[in-house]
Amino acid sequence: MSTVELTDLEHRGGEWLRGGGVHADTVISSRVRLARNIEGYAFVPRASEEVRQSIVDRLKEPLAQLQLQAKGFYVDIDSADDLDSGFLVERHLISRELQNGSGPRGVAFGSDEVIAIMVNEEDHLRIQAVKTSFAIREAYEQALRIDQQMEQHVPFAASDRWGYLTSCPTNVGTGLRASVMLHLPALVQMKQVEKLFHATKHTGLTVRGFYGEGTMASGDLYQISNQVTLGKDENAILEGLEKMLPAILRYESRCRDELQAPRHRLKLEDRCHRALALLRSARMLSSDEAMQQLSLVRLGLVLGVLGGIELARVNELFALVQPAHVQKLAESALESSDRDAARAALVRRALA
Repeated sequence: MSTVELTDLEHRGGEWLRGGGVHADTVISSRVRLARNIEGYAFVPRASEEVRQSIVDRLKEPLAQLQLQAKGFYVDIDSADDLDSGFLVERHLISRELQNGSGPRGVAFGSDEVIAIMVNEEDHLRIQAVKTSFAIREAYEQALRIDQQMEQHVPFAASDRWGYLTSCPTNVGTGLRASVMLHLPALVQMKQVEKLFHATKHTGLTVRGFYGEGTMASGDLYQISNQVTLGKDENAILEGLEKMLPAILRYESRCRDELQAPRHRLKLEDRCHRALALLRSARMLSSDEAMQQLSLVRLGLVLGVLGGIELARVNELFALVQPAHVQKLAESALESSDRDAARAALVRRALA
């Protein structure tokens, strides 16, 4: 596993943004994350810098031996600059917690970005698998395969009574978090997004923003994930998400039907065409404005109001218009106004 020049990634989105799978009109991606800790080492929040370094050293060889489906890379986050670490957050390869942490820490991932393994975030290991559209079982199988490979080399902290031991009590047991990223523009436009929160309220699921816990929705993108793992096996956690998803998809579908009803149709067409025209001609775009207009364009494409643009291209732009991506593509740090100008130029080229 080698270090990576992030320029290898910045011109394209990951495989999970390609679309084309089950419920691709609404489900952007499916993600599974497994939290693991090495037996005999303090949890990361209690570990000294020396212990954290020994954890990194202990994991180097097992990570290098992983059998990934794509070329593997490793990034030392403690030595990465803010732009590179921000880029990895925007790419959903690392969390903001890992970016803003301290001491020895890093991330290993495949060039297709399906697998990413954070080292010394909240736990010693966070194994993530992300698949495009709705493929939560496939994501779980891929994460489990990496988990089993790692466990051949390092003993994981576990209890016969409690299961896998983790830094946060909500992850004790399976250490499994499963989530889907959904594009729900019609629910938002029809002011029905509260149905999403109501639907998940008593199911053990939670609604998060574009970058997960503690973040806001952007571009009408929401993440739905399980809250706790203790007392549930892996299948029960995955089933909980699988059973809830159809209800959310129905809510969004009904709102999309309502937007296409005769009394709303012209307004829908106007908003979608205006959004595309703005993106194709704007000379300055903030990230928030770009995300909102891209959301309208994506809605127009899935409803047949717009055409001639691949859905995967819009999905990719959700990542490429983020601040660190724009600056990586410009090959320099940019002030806000220059960044907005560079973002607008990027979008114009992409949608020409």
